[in-house]
Amino acid sequence: MSEYKYKRFSYNSKERKNAVALSYDQEKNTSPVIVASGAGYVADRIIEVADKAGIPVYRDETATGLLSQLELGQEIPPELYQVAAEIFAHILKTSDELESKSEGAGEKG
Repeated sequence: MSEYKYKRFSYNSKERKNAVALSYDQEKNTSPVIVASGAGYVADRIIEVADKAGIPVYRDETATGLLSQLELGQEIPPELYQVAAEIFAHILKTSDELESKSEGAGEKG
């Protein structure tokens, strides 16, 4: 099955917290889809749900600002593919780092 899914990124600002959650299924979508977006309490809940699910966080004020302008259920337009690529690269790096730590812990025990 050639399916890859990823979700969520957020940022913290001194003035307010915003979060945008993304989901991508290459079998269903041509680009990532906005599945949640909000500020304040809603942003906190998005982050809390993602943390419980073990989903990596990408923090970038500019990216969050751009993506929060999109509608829920909307695919990211081509103009924002670079933003999505940066998020994807961060998630892959974070996932690889977590996997390496997990493998290293298994070897010690």
